[in-house]
Amino acid sequence: MKRIIGTLSIVAMVFIMLSVKSIEAATTYTFTVKVHELQNSNGVVQFTLYNKDGTIPDEEFKNYYKQKIGKIEGKASTITFYNLPKGKYAVNILHDENSNGKIDKGWVLPIEGIGFSNFTSIGFTNRPNFKKASFYVGSNTTKTIKIIYM
Repeated sequence: MKRIIGTLSIVAMVFIMLSVKSIEAATTYTFTVKVHELQNSNGVVQFTLYNKDGTIPDEEFKNYYKQKIGKIEGKASTITFYNLPKGKYAVNILHDENSNGKIDKGWVLPIEGIGFSNFTSIGFTNRPNFKKASFYVGSNTTKTIKIIYM
């Protein structure tokens, strides 16, 4: 009888541990991104979310995790990404004034506004990458990103 109770206790503990793990894995969060002080209300704002090291820079938007387009109202835009598992993320934002989905450039520099999480300026010595731009999502999170015009 003791052997049966011991076996049942072990089975119950394993079941409880597996249940807790599946509940943790099923927990997801929202991430809201805000931009304001755009130089105008032309076009749209493209919000691109990354979740892997080495994915930024991504000038042609081929390595992203999720992407959304936000409407501009009063030189500002806000979107929310839903159902994100906990982990590291980074955001790249494009004020796409002509709504073509590309970073338009002059000779070398972008002629439309861009922004990255954790960056307030960008230059040849301050180039964005996933490690520098990443942040941790482990709860519902909101960030305001500065848009930089060159």
